[in-house]
Amino acid sequence: MDRQTLLAEHQAFENTCGVSANNWSDGFRPAFLDKRTGEIELSRNKDGSLAPYHLIDWLPHDWGQVLGCDGAVKRLRQDIVAGFERDGTFYTREQLIEYQGSTDQSVFS
Repeated sequence: MDRQTLLAEHQAFENTCGVSANNWSDGFRPAFLDKRTGEIELSRNKDGSLAPYHLIDWLPHDWGQVLGCDGAVKRLRQDIVAGFERDGTFYTREQLIEYQGSTDQSVFS
């Protein structure tokens, strides 16, 4: 995953709750999951503050497949996925859309 992949995902999910702008008010934060370890990392700006959208640049270096000369992650390992975190639980974009479309809206309450 790199910036281009994230842009393509954003475009594919643009009019759904699978993008930050459409789920932020429900308490979801852009995050990444290491499928190998189960570790969740929130998306952060360079200064460490929470980012309002998915950024890979400042994720842990060991999550990176390619690093830039400034230490920023340029490409993530294949076992890292983008999604959202709320109350310590990770949700993929697809899971949020499934919840949104189901009769059980409990994930949003």
